[in-house]
Amino acid sequence: MLFLVLGRGRTGSLVAEVAYERGHGVRVVGEEENRHAAALTAPFLAGFDAVIDFTTPESAVQNMRACLANGARVVVGTTGWYEHLKDMRTLCERREAALLYSPNFSIGVQALFKVARELVVAAPGYRFSITETHHAGKVDAPSGTALSLKRIIEAASQGISVEIASKREGEVPGIHEVLARSDNDSISLKHEAYSRRGFAEGAVRAAEWIAGKTGCWDFQEIVAKL
Repeated sequence: MLFLVLGRGRTGSLVAEVAYERGHGVRVVGEEENRHAAALTAPFLAGFDAVIDFTTPESAVQNMRACLANGARVVVGTTGWYEHLKDMRTLCERREAALLYSPNFSIGVQALFKVARELVVAAPGYRFSITETHHAGKVDAPSGTALSLKRIIEAASQGISVEIASKREGEVPGIHEVLARSDNDSISLKHEAYSRRGFAEGAVRAAEWIAGKTGCWDFQEIVAKL
């Protein structure tokens, strides 16, 4: 397959590396080459099986609009844009394109989502909180992953309010911890990323899966099919 990677940052560069390792062709386009999604024309996009975006929230929205309007298959690992999700879904459906998004493409984090949902059911009456730690350069806080955990726990509990504590320090790729506490004891679930490679591998596998498909999915919906 031939993938277009948008973003020359640390994760985007690693995505390209992983795609090469898995036998795919890759073209990488940085934000400086694609201001306001100007590079994402229909003839250019037609040559790729899927587009993988790891840019910034503002750029990702512009990139999605351009890609989906031209019927492309898009995997979005950028966070901080979800207030536009309804519009992106509508555009995706109207143009018969494909969109696969997630705040975190790590398979381990997807397992954390599943176990957190099960813990809420297994521990009625417990109070839940989330702590997330990321590198000092991460712009959005709380992280998209922490917000997803919050939504999962609150939906499963039908009433619990979950607080998130965010920390930004050093070069930490990502730590997410869920704490369930009662008057008698506590239970913790923790995922710690040692590097960005887990995110990159998941994003490439998502691009392999979405190629040739039409529709819109959260990665949680399809991760078991990989």
